[in-house]
Amino acid sequence: MSATRFLAGFIVGGAIGAITGILLAPKSGEETRAMLAESAKETMRKADATVKEIQSKADDVVSDLQKKGDEIKEKLQGLINQQKQEAEV
Repeated sequence: MSATRFLAGFIVGGAIGAITGILLAPKSGEETRAMLAESAKETMRKADATVKEIQSKADDVVSDLQKKGDEIKEKLQGLINQQKQEAEV
């Protein structure tokens, strides 16, 4: 048996076990649905917070790159101007 097939079977088995556990839990269907809904909402909140954090960090990186690009551009323009002045003399 290949490792890929074993892993796929393990994942499917885990999912089936989780679903069976939820369905056979001592809680009522209404309580289980409420628990699943709250869990889904919490997951969405965490995902939203993570996306916002990543976006903020990406914005910071882009801003830093723009600043560094501007600095390099200014230095290059200064060198070009200096070369032009030296060539004129």
